[in-house]
Amino acid sequence: MSFTTDIKQEIANVELEKHCRKAQLSALIQLTSSLTISKGNLGVLVRSESPTTSKRIVYLLKDLYGVDTKLQIARKTNLKKNNVYTIAIEERGREILEDLGLYTSRGLESHPSHEIVTRNCCAASYLAGAFLAYGSCNDPQNPNYHLEISLPDIEYANFLVKLISRFDISAKIARRRSRYIVYIKKADYVSGFLALIGAHSAMMRFEDERIGRDLKNSVSRIDNCEIANSEKSIRAGEKQIKHIQAIIDNGKFEKLPEKLRNVAETRMKYPEASLLELCDFYQKKYGEVISKSGMKHRLNKIESYADLENKK
Repeated sequence: MSFTTDIKQEIANVELEKHCRKAQLSALIQLTSSLTISKGNLGVLVRSESPTTSKRIVYLLKDLYGVDTKLQIARKTNLKKNNVYTIAIEERGREILEDLGLYTSRGLESHPSHEIVTRNCCAASYLAGAFLAYGSCNDPQNPNYHLEISLPDIEYANFLVKLISRFDISAKIARRRSRYIVYIKKADYVSGFLALIGAHSAMMRFEDERIGRDLKNSVSRIDNCEIANSEKSIRAGEKQIKHIQAIIDNGKFEKLPEKLRNVAETRMKYPEASLLELCDFYQKKYGEVISKSGMKHRLNKIESYADLENKK
């Protein structure tokens, strides 16, 4: 199963208070249904390609309103050939839509009434319903973190972005053909959204993958940094040894001050050592504590002597 399917199955099994169940059903009906009129009665026709989502809608309708629904399953004729689940609500359609904050005297509303999502718990359940209807999330093994909900119009997309922002999660809108996509890209926000809608197991899996990837990248960066520093130390050591050798070849080594000779001999003995390692070797040999800056200063003095000899 896909990561998205896992998320939907998890949030479809979350136990909710009655007011939160109503909020979740409001989002599901808003996004998956169309109206029908038969003999003057207002009905609702729900369509979904997700068996989990369809099962959740049937459960919520029965639980909240005690209505019987007619379920039909058909197979699409396109390449994917997914099943399409059609749920017909033929009784109390207007009453249900009004109770869900979706229908008023003005007709069908573009988003639910404020009362449906006043409480934060209801707003979170509503977002869970929106994800159940048309949400998807990249597998956490994919480093391109991306969670989205596909929506029918820009007004509803703006409503959903505002609702998500209530929980300090940043979402943006993009146009994709005839649909509007509310999407979340930043890993912290994706993780926060999964926790918000009740997909805690999915969130833990997402975080495990992300932390593992970040740790691997950090180790890789440290390794690369250590390799770069090692190569830098080797190049610096080769240059310093070249200067020391030039002084020796000119017969001027014994004329160097004693402390510079001691540094030069230490460097010749340990050509690949870093400055810090060189300080330790020097201290063990000569009993003098020397800092990295002090060691660097003496090596620079040796370089100056070598340059002076070359100019003569």
